[in-house]
Amino acid sequence: MGVSTDYIGTLEAFTKQNGTKHLLLSDFRRTALPAFDAINTDEKSPVFRYSKRAYFIIGKDGIIKYMKIQPNALDLLDPQEILTALKSVS
Repeated sequence: MGVSTDYIGTLEAFTKQNGTKHLLLSDFRRTALPAFDAINTDEKSPVFRYSKRAYFIIGKDGIIKYMKIQPNALDLLDPQEILTALKSVS
């Protein structure tokens, strides 16, 4: 699943336009992302309260098995890195 600070209507339009099959959740009010340090909290930053690019693999037991938070939301991980992380925690 993906979590974004975008409004739910924006996520619905994105899902429809791109044929996305996975669940996208909206944290528009920014209540969940701070708990994972996945939001910029520097009040002096031009991207204050913008979400960071973050990757989490959460086990069936609810424990975070893998976490990588990119300081720049535009930085994407190589898909192979995610696949390797998935294999290592399963």
